[in-house]
Amino acid sequence: MSRRHTQDDTARAPRARPDTTGRRQERTGTEPVTARSALKPRLVLSVIGLPVFVLGTVLFAVWAGAVRQRDVPDPTQLTVLAVICGVLALFAAADLAVVLSRLARERARRT
Repeated sequence: MSRRHTQDDTARAPRARPDTTGRRQERTGTEPVTARSALKPRLVLSVIGLPVFVLGTVLFAVWAGAVRQRDVPDPTQLTVLAVICGVLALFAAADLAVVLSRLARERARRT
């Protein structure tokens, strides 16, 4: 049998995981111990997405207030779009906060 990863076994440290009885088990996965999330692409997407969704929320809300009931698209549809953009803006803001805190923690660990 061949190994998929070329890492030396000494480079991996055991990671304990709780099982159903509360005892700790040895790590069984083959992922590297130092596996990290792709924070920089998430940062870029959050920095771009947040203003886009905030702008979309504002534009759809203003547009919904300016149209009459018989216009196409009607105010209800535009309000739904404004709410969707608002929720996506909240997700982008939350992700931006998480990414920035993780990057700050990484920088603090390096120094």
